[in-house]
Amino acid sequence: MIRSLRLARIAAEAEGLRLQRLVRRTAIRIVLGLVALFLLFCAFAIFHVGVWFLLRNDLMWESQTAGLAMAGFDFFVAIVLGVIAAMSSPGRVEREALDVRRRALENATTQIGISAALIPALRLTVGLMRRARGK
Repeated sequence: MIRSLRLARIAAEAEGLRLQRLVRRTAIRIVLGLVALFLLFCAFAIFHVGVWFLLRNDLMWESQTAGLAMAGFDFFVAIVLGVIAAMSSPGRVEREALDVRRRALENATTQIGISAALIPALRLTVGLMRRARGK
């Protein structure tokens, strides 16, 4: 039982350290992602301006027609990406990892339950042995 408690304490400390590093790494990834997203937004804005000028000046489209064509194309791309995102579901590896985690937690609770059930039986056995020696 003591060994189980030590192992549980070590596991908790390791998990705390892992979560601490995960939070730090996630914060860095978020900042880098936001910078990348800003730069991507700028690139798309410049691309849109370039396409508008191409349609307006080179192909001689009216301003309204060029704007509506670009908005329609953007809307179509947004709908396609939205449908793809909505259809996304957990993959095989994710489902298997969840199953492994569930089984590990079940086994851990079973082991703790067995240990907790053995302590009263051990106390009773020790008490009976002491009484038997005392007689």
